[in-house]
Amino acid sequence: MPDTPDLDDVVRRHLQHLRVERRLAERTLAMYGDAFKWLHAFAAAMPVPLREVQTHHVRRWAAQLHSRGLAPRSIAIALSAWRGLYRWLGRDALVALNPVEGVRAPKGAKPLPKALSVDHAMALAEPPADDEGGNAVLAARDQCIVELLYGCGLRVGELTGLDLQAGSEAAGWIDASDASAHVLGKGSKRRSVPVGSMALKALRDWVEVRAQMALADEPALFVSNRGTRLTASQVRSRLKARALKAGLPTHVHPHMLRHSFATHLLQSSGDLRAVQELLGHANITTTQVYTKLDFGHLSKVYDAAHPRAKRKS
Repeated sequence: MPDTPDLDDVVRRHLQHLRVERRLAERTLAMYGDAFKWLHAFAAAMPVPLREVQTHHVRRWAAQLHSRGLAPRSIAIALSAWRGLYRWLGRDALVALNPVEGVRAPKGAKPLPKALSVDHAMALAEPPADDEGGNAVLAARDQCIVELLYGCGLRVGELTGLDLQAGSEAAGWIDASDASAHVLGKGSKRRSVPVGSMALKALRDWVEVRAQMALADEPALFVSNRGTRLTASQVRSRLKARALKAGLPTHVHPHMLRHSFATHLLQSSGDLRAVQELLGHANITTTQVYTKLDFGHLSKVYDAAHPRAKRKS
């Protein structure tokens, strides 16, 4: 292909296209420019003409970027830039195939969700001094939400799925008589977790006033100001506001309370299997171990270890 334009010129025109027509941000264009420099350097070192690059070359170069310590996200950006360039070249029939198709960046390690310290968790669970501006019903609802998220380690979807009464149509409910919450978790798997005395008290307080907010035929345990089932986004919003009011130095969301539940139990009990059973985190290879633990054992671990399980004398 002797009459084809110089590839450096094609790269410049491609970047101009991204800048003018695609209107990519300058930071993105700068990262793409770096990616094209790496591509040229890799190809020149082999050497292999850029128009003859094959998929195995790209995989090797991505691995070299990883070995240099480049973050998986940065490698993904480089591959995206290369993929777009070869797609551009293919439209002008300058290459027969896109060697970057099917090449993926290495997966980065998933960071663990941050947990609150016990002191911060207790501060969040402490009822606000202003009683939500005098709205005792709203205050009772939010107090119960915090106690169940932190005291039971529920997912926010499990919390909002709770109904006031047990029944065949209920995704979840709380049985106050035996201090247990029955929820429908991921994969439609049901599990039961103990409910501590502080959460039970908050539940009683909320149920006493719930009718002042809920529509008459609404089955949900937690309702919004409209009287209908509370949504996950509304829970996140209320929790964020409560954390700010409590003076917590970090953004708080429902999963952080779930992780705090697990972390504080594990720190106190050291019983990893019981904690994971309480969370419903068992996968295919570990479920058999977790299901051998009976509910009574889980209750004992919970009662002995969780800071909100019972009031200290």
